[in-house]
Amino acid sequence: VSTTLSPKGRNVVIERKFGAPQIINDGVSIAKEIELKDHIENTGVALIRQAASKTNENSGDGTSTATVLAHAMVKRGMKNLAAGSNPIALRRGIQKATNFVVNQISEYSKPVEDTNSIMQVASVSAGNDKETGQMIANALEKVGRDGVISLEEGKSTVTEMEIIEGM
Repeated sequence: VSTTLSPKGRNVVIERKFGAPQIINDGVSIAKEIELKDHIENTGVALIRQAASKTNENSGDGTSTATVLAHAMVKRGMKNLAAGSNPIALRRGIQKATNFVVNQISEYSKPVEDTNSIMQVASVSAGNDKETGQMIANALEKVGRDGVISLEEGKSTVTEMEIIEGM
């Protein structure tokens, strides 16, 4: 997952049990595909998969970052537990650090309101594809902040936008 991190992150090829391999670059999709033989290790993977899924539900982006952070926290936490740390104190410390980081991010964050800013963020999320970013910004402008945008994979090489009114 860490290779996909940042706007210049690389793609990952995932082999599937059925069907063709898939080329992806988002943390939640990669995390969903990881399955280990060892039951205990697979439990750790499930924790990291949950972090990626929650991040995807809450913000829609940052799943690779959440996966890397969750992995580091589990790894260091297990190391501290093995060294004799108190698990309750460890949890409190993680919670305190989490609250601090969330407050810092909230303090520095700024709302994305104008179409140009939306286009820039969407372009980064689309792998630095300005055309796709502009299309997403146009779609958001048409449906509004509370509207729903659905993406579907097509069979052609043309990217198009279709607006459907009502349910």
